[in-house]
This record gives sequence, structure tokens and C-alpha cells, in this order.
Amino acid sequence: MSSSTIWSVDEHLEDILGAVRPLEPIELQLHDAQGCVLVEDVVVEIALPPFDNSSMDGYAVRVADVQGADEEFPAVLTVIGDVAAGSDGLPGDRSVQPGEAARIMTGAPLPTGAEAVIPVEWTDGGTGGGPADTMRAHRDAPEGAGGEVRVHRPVEAGAHVRARGSDVKPGDLALSAGSVIGPPQIGLLAAIGRSTVKVRPRPRVVVISTGSELVQPGEELAGGQIYDSNSFALTAAARDAGAIAYRVGAVTDDADTLRATIEDQLIRADIVVTTGGVSVGAYDVVKEALSSVGDEDEPGSGIDFRKLAMQPGKPQGFGSIGPEHTPLLALPGNPVSSYVSFELFVRPAIRALMGLQDVNRPTARAALNTDEALSSPAGRRQFLRGTYDAEAGTVTPVGGSGSHLIAALAQADALIVLPEDVTSAEPGTDTEVILLR
Repeated sequence: MSSSTIWSVDEHLEDILGAVRPLEPIELQLHDAQGCVLVEDVVVEIALPPFDNSSMDGYAVRVADVQGADEEFPAVLTVIGDVAAGSDGLPGDRSVQPGEAARIMTGAPLPTGAEAVIPVEWTDGGTGGGPADTMRAHRDAPEGAGGEVRVHRPVEAGAHVRARGSDVKPGDLALSAGSVIGPPQIGLLAAIGRSTVKVRPRPRVVVISTGSELVQPGEELAGGQIYDSNSFALTAAARDAGAIAYRVGAVTDDADTLRATIEDQLIRADIVVTTGGVSVGAYDVVKEALSSVGDEDEPGSGIDFRKLAMQPGKPQGFGSIGPEHTPLLALPGNPVSSYVSFELFVRPAIRALMGLQDVNRPTARAALNTDEALSSPAGRRQFLRGTYDAEAGTVTPVGGSGSHLIAALAQADALIVLPEDVTSAEPGTDTEVILLR
């Protein structure tokens, strides 16, 4: 396309996703794999649980021995020993015989001969009194697990027993390729004995804001200065998308300084994101610094600056830079333009690097909840901030259409999409909504 061509939102995104390739898989320890995407199916090799075990503190019994038991006529059983979690059963490989019971702790293996577990609250705890509230600690019972226990209720076979393989069995599919590894997945992998897993690593994203007017939060503002909010917002957005994100302090409006900064950051970047300096002003430093980066020394690299048929976010840049052809997305500097552009283009690129199939935010249809019609420029796809009510099926605009209105963005949980052929959207109009949370 020529430099004067107006790109559609879909064309720009297609160009980005066509150039981004998933990162190469690596083997990681479990504690390093959180947030990564599996590249292979994980098959269970051991049963989980690996043995029948108790889900309660109580007594392992034979069902026939407690049949018909109640508080008035309890079943009286001889206690033959303790079975603690981590043990392999009763001492001496004893089994529970008729008229016998074994004290058993939560997670302990069900001893041979036992068919069910009676919770301690359904017994006298071996004290000879009424129903027990708790089981006496082993150290407080010098007689060990000897004596008798009175059982006040019957049970069925398998009661309060976690059966071997009741969670997963050998050969079961634990996790499928494409799964994102979160805390529950790490727990499952550890439970089945996996210490490492093959994944695509989390992409490393470097965020650089530009502008001599930018000051770091916490510092004092001078005349004509504003705080740098974009780099903080986009770094947080990159992390929310699943990346490892690095924020670089604002770079002044100097092309050589910006070019050197980007080159220094390439060593830790799978993708670079800049914000500001991509329009047509005399101080649009990103365009000045990057328009000529693709040369004979770096074939295939270069940044293309283009205009998109969208609002906000008309000026955009995309290409690659450096010997590894690291993708670089150059976003506008206005806060709302920057954030909307990130959601539409950078987030999908990050998700593509992770190897995910579904890279876009979820969408919904909602009725426009507004007192008056919303205007939209002809030929541009407009993205307005809004709050989405899933129960009512409505979306309410928040703030105006100005690309500097960051306070409204903080209140929004959705983007209202008005297509290129819509110039006016009446109250109640069925609209597409991009869900941000």
C-alpha cells in the first residue's frame, strides 16, 4: 500500500498477526511456568489419589460392624491402632477384623479390611463419654489407639473415603496443548508428579513513551509538562495480556536518543511498543527515528507508518527492527488513543506470541443506553468507552469521544464499536461491544 492509503482496522491487525510468530517452546520448572501456554498434551502417569484414603479424621471400620448403630445403642469396637497421613497402613500390616476399628487421620490410607470411615464426631472419640468434638492428639493418649470406641451412626461402604483414581487415572488427559498454566494447573501438574512442563514462554514486552513534556509521577511539574501515564497504563496492559513487561522512562523528542534507547532494549524484547510521536507534527520523533531503520544491513526490517480508518487512533506504525526482526508497534500519544490501539493491536500480538488461538478480547451485542443519538465520523470505525450491563443487555457510554479523556477510560469496562458506515447511532441501537474485563 502507498503512504497515502487509508488502512482499515482489520487490514492493520491482519498485517500484524501475519508477521508475528509464536515463540519457540522451552521446558520450564513448574514455578516458572505460570502464565505460559502448554505446547503438548500432558497425560497422567499415576492415579490420583494414588491409594484409597480418608477424607475425615475418624475411625476406619467394617460396614457390618456399625449397622443399626445409634446414640442409645452404639456399636462398641476395639481400637487396634492409628493410621496417620504418610504411613502405609496399620503397624505390622494388620487388617481391620470384625468388631475392630482403627483411628485414621485425613489423607491416611484406608487399612486393609476397612470399608468406610466414621467421622470422629459420630463417636465418643474413645473416651467412653458422649459424642466427641475432636480426636485426642496422639501425644495426649499414652495408651495409643487401644481401648474401645463407641460409634453412634451407621455408614455405607466407601463413605468418607477418597477412592484411588477417583480424580484422574493413568492414561487420562490431564491438560491439553494450548492450556494456559495458572495456579490450579500447576497444582494438578505437581499432584501427578510433573516437575517441568513444555510451554511457550511469556513474551517480553518493552514499553517506551516519548515526549519532552513528560514527567515521571511523583516529580514536580513545570510549565508545559504533564505526567507520563501512557507507559504505566500500557505496561500494566501488557502484563494483563500475559506478558512480562518492562517500562522505559519517557524519552525526550530526540531521534538519535530514541533510536539508541530502542536498540539498547532489543536484548530483552520479544516486542517493542512505543507511544507518541507518530503523527505529522514537526516533533514526531518516532517517525523521524524509525522511518529509515530498514536498510541493506537489516533486510526485511523497517517500520511502516500509516493512517487507519478509526477513531481514536488514526496514526499507527508497525514493522520490525534489529537483527532478530523484533516486532515494533508505534501507537499514538493521546492516552485514550494509545490504550484503544493497545487493546486492538498489541494485545492480539502478545497473545499470538504466546501461541494462543483466540487472541482477541471477547465481544457481545448490547443495546445502546443513551438519551440522545451518538455521532460517528463517516468512513471511520469509532471506539467509544462504555459500561456494559450483561444482565440488562445494554451498554452506556462513559465520557465523550475526546482522545485525551482518560478519566472516562478508568470508569469503562467495554468499548462500544460504531462501524465505518454508521454516522449516527440512536438510543436502543444494537451495537458490538468489546469487553475489557
